[in-house]
Order: sequence, then structure tokens, then C-alpha cells
Amino acid sequence: MSESEPPRPRAEIIETGDPRLKAASIIINAPAKLIFDLLANPRSHKDFDGSATVQGLIKGPERLFLGARFGMKMKIGIPYRITNVVTEFEENKLISWRHLGRWIWRYEIREISANQSVVTESFDARKTPFNFWLKSRKAYPFVQISLAKTLVRLKLTFEASL
Repeated sequence: MSESEPPRPRAEIIETGDPRLKAASIIINAPAKLIFDLLANPRSHKDFDGSATVQGLIKGPERLFLGARFGMKMKIGIPYRITNVVTEFEENKLISWRHLGRWIWRYEIREISANQSVVTESFDARKTPFNFWLKSRKAYPFVQISLAKTLVRLKLTFEASL
């Protein structure tokens, strides 16, 4: 990196005290509404996914809502498809979804000014009956890194034009 390049943003890893719950946060220079609108659009998920596993939308509404179902093309080694259901939805503040494995991806947005928000993403596998599988696949360290990468990509989406 040259002296003229700004440092690459980094997400803050949050220690949760439970190895099945991973979380990270970042400050994004954008209003909560704009961030939430992007998260609520399942067609956009591939664009900011830091895990490189989301390949695109198969089916789903234009905008997510509580109880909405959306199918995604995924790839972890091999391609597969998964259907998610929105489990929490609070306009401009909170959205989460899970699939049949019962682990939850959650985004919480807290606006700290008109044009700045804290976004926290978490992966919650405390209620999954497949914890043994996640542990055997070494998913937890991968997920922690992926959360941070996703938040950085989300930040860059909004701040690239600044």
C-alpha cells in the first residue's frame, strides 16, 4: 500500500463468550434506511457476501419481510441450493434469516447520525441440532472471518463514491 492510499477498513470482531455465536461490527457512512434497503433485497446479497459462498438468488420477493422465503444458489466446494426464511424484521433496524440447519444470520443497524450507522452482523448457531457438523467442518473460524469481510464489503458499497 502506498502512502497515498487510505487504509483498508476493518470490521471489529465481537467476543460473544459463546463459540456458537459469532459477531462483528463496523461503522458505515450511510443512513440506516439505505443499508437496510440493501439487506432487505435478496438479489443484492451476492454483491456484499464476504464468504464467497452466495452465488445468487433463485426465487424470492423483491424486498424481504417477516416470514418471507427466498432461495439462494450457494457453493461451498460443490453447488447447492438453500431456502431461507426471514425470522426477525424491524424496518431500518433489524433483519435476520435462517434455513433448515437453524443457524441464523442477523444484521442489526443503529443509526448514530443522519449519515452514519453501526452495523453488526452475527451468526447464531446456538439452537442448531447440527453443531457437531459445524464443528467438524471447522465452520466457526470461517464464519467469523466471513462476517468481518461481509461488513467491509458492505461499507465499501456505500463509501466507494466518497
